[in-house]
Order: sequence, then C-alpha cells, then structure tokens
Amino acid sequence: MDEQLLLECKRKSRNAQRQVYEEMAHQLNSVCKRYLKNSEDIEEVLADTFYIIFTKMDQVKDLKTFEAWARKITVNECLQKLRKKEQFHYSLDEGNAVKISSEENLIFSLEKDILKLLNFLPEGCKTIFNLFAIEGYPHKEIASMLSISEGTSKSQLNFARKKLQEMLHQQNF
Repeated sequence: MDEQLLLECKRKSRNAQRQVYEEMAHQLNSVCKRYLKNSEDIEEVLADTFYIIFTKMDQVKDLKTFEAWARKITVNECLQKLRKKEQFHYSLDEGNAVKISSEENLIFSLEKDILKLLNFLPEGCKTIFNLFAIEGYPHKEIASMLSISEGTSKSQLNFARKKLQEMLHQQNF
C-alpha cells in the first residue's frame, strides 16, 4: 500500500481513509468470511476493524507492516465476536458439523472454494484451521488467543483436516 496514502490516513484525512477502506475492504472482508457465517456479524466486525485501524494508526511504526497489522486486527475482532457467541465451542463430535445437502453438492474449485467447505466445519475447528493453516499462527499462540490448551488446538486442527479431506473426497477431488 502507498506509504504517502497511509501517512495522510495517520493525519486523519477522510479522503485517505476512504481510499484505504476501498483498497482493503475486500481483503479484510474475506478474512471475516473465513471465521464468521452471518453477514450481519461480518459487516459489524469489518466496521469495528476499520474503526480500530483509523483510530490507532499512530501505533504503526513501520508502514510496510500496515497490511499485516490490519489483518491481525481483523482476526482478533473475528475471534472476539466468536467468543461472544454462545454456540462457539470446541468439539470433536461430528454432529456439530453441518452436512452438505444435495442442493449444496456443488462442484467446488480446489483452491477458491475449499474456503467454502470450511463453513461446514464446527466453529471451533474452523477457527483453529484458519488460525493455523491460513494465518500461520503456531499452536502455542492459538492456545493463548482462545484460552485453550495446545493439545486442544492440535486435535481440533487434525479433526478439521480429516473432515475437509472427507468433504473433498465426497466432491470427487
């Protein structure tokens, strides 16, 4: 992202903030969609994320790290939203996984639509898979972020991988 634009954004320029929003909204919305299913929750988290970004930009010392910093804020806001939900829990019970109906038995493209398959996993598994496999967090940090043990993080990841493999197999991949 253009450093001059970010400097103007740090100075609270509304035009610069609009440009940053336009450049980052799609990317950060995609992050939200990996963690949250409800479109209202996604919109709320995205709005909260941009509020934090624009009010705390002075914390970014190296503007080259801005996008990673914004992404981390987005992930943290998604996790905070999930913690507030009563149904968010960690379970290895297959009954918590959403079944793919015959109407939803679409032809998934391998890279793009594998993210759609994540929505069929239980929330806890999906969250840990996102944090580990997509965001690159180690199990120790995931455990700390979610107030769980490293073992729980590892078992949830293994369960998510197994279920994703089964779903891919069902889709004939």
